[in-house]
Amino acid sequence: MIIHEHFDINENGHLTIGGLDAVELAERFGTPAYIIDENAIRARCREYLGAARCEFGEDALVLYASKALCFTGIYKLAAEEGLGIDCVSGGELYTAKRAGFPAERIYFHGNNKTDRDLSDAIDMGVGRIVVDNLDELAALSREASKRGIVQSILLRITPGIDPHTHKAIVTGNIDSKFGSAIATGQAMEIVKAALASKGIDLAGLHCHIGSQIFDVDPFADAADIMIRFIADIKRECGYEIRELNLGGGLGVRYTEYDREISYTDAIADIAKIVRSFCVTHGIKMPKVLLEPGRSLVAAAGATLYTVGSVKQIPGFRTYVSVDGGMPDNPRYALYQSQYTALIANKADKPKDLRVTLAGRCCESGDLIGENMELQSAERGDILAVLVTGAYNYSMASNYNRIPRPPVIMVKDGEAKVAVRRETYEDIVKNDVL
Repeated sequence: MIIHEHFDINENGHLTIGGLDAVELAERFGTPAYIIDENAIRARCREYLGAARCEFGEDALVLYASKALCFTGIYKLAAEEGLGIDCVSGGELYTAKRAGFPAERIYFHGNNKTDRDLSDAIDMGVGRIVVDNLDELAALSREASKRGIVQSILLRITPGIDPHTHKAIVTGNIDSKFGSAIATGQAMEIVKAALASKGIDLAGLHCHIGSQIFDVDPFADAADIMIRFIADIKRECGYEIRELNLGGGLGVRYTEYDREISYTDAIADIAKIVRSFCVTHGIKMPKVLLEPGRSLVAAAGATLYTVGSVKQIPGFRTYVSVDGGMPDNPRYALYQSQYTALIANKADKPKDLRVTLAGRCCESGDLIGENMELQSAERGDILAVLVTGAYNYSMASNYNRIPRPPVIMVKDGEAKVAVRRETYEDIVKNDVL
């Protein structure tokens, strides 16, 4: 097993992904290519949903935070596994609609939804719109009232939690572009405004404190604050909140130095805390929603590349360059995210080099990692970067006019194209002049 159980090494010494030879996948589909193990995603969906319903009750709902990996097929998979989804843009809503995802299980997020976004969401019949601020609440009230309907909402609340993760993926502290803070009084203000708004049904509250969190304590702190706030709403407004969305953010193991985490155990620990706080503060247990994204899909993915140049600079470093990079995986450039890499056709060989893994773009910062352990590499080798199922394809760009790679789904010994490789013609198809 390499990091996760669906990665292995076969009798030829090659990396396997979901039981399929990575070298053969590279030969068949070309490189770069995203390879996604469908069974790994389904297993994680079932783990989350089973644990949530066991601990919170049969009405608990797991929402897939689809910004992590969004294409038509992933919505079909989520629907088949009984999940809801969290969408954050009109494009994600459109993709979900095209996939035939049940609209009542869609929760629509975003800190700056346009009037068209709100109209499209209402017309689709989405289950909940997660309202971020007073401006949006007023706009949604107008759109719902024009149609003579009542739209159910959650309010995004900022609990004021610092989970000690990367500053770019912290979302629950007071100074955030997301939500209304409890500490400033703005959260109670928007609750009262929602209760007074025409065409609005305040179903519940939402919070999300950040990503890549390996400890339960920040979630416990957030649950405590949110349940205290629900009790305050009941006392001050005489209104019972029915739903509490605790967000996502549980961590994923990207390297051998990252901790392993049991999502089942984490959900059980969070549920115990929520039940206790509900009793302490004298409120009924609300319907609880969880919103994992990265932890459902990240580990299922790997990206395959072909090695180009290998450049040694004596006294400095060795660069191993591949035929992809920042356009298909911007996370190192953005967050200095760490990955595990290996030469797929030499996976059984020892890692005897420390390298900087470089991309092909005309950009000094186009790196996938530095000081990475790797087998000796040469031109033509197939290099695999593991745990790339989240925030790789979904954040990919056409920088330097490089086409995006395909998404290949593997399952039960078979591989199929889920998203085709872009062509140069795709790159220019919207050019007018």
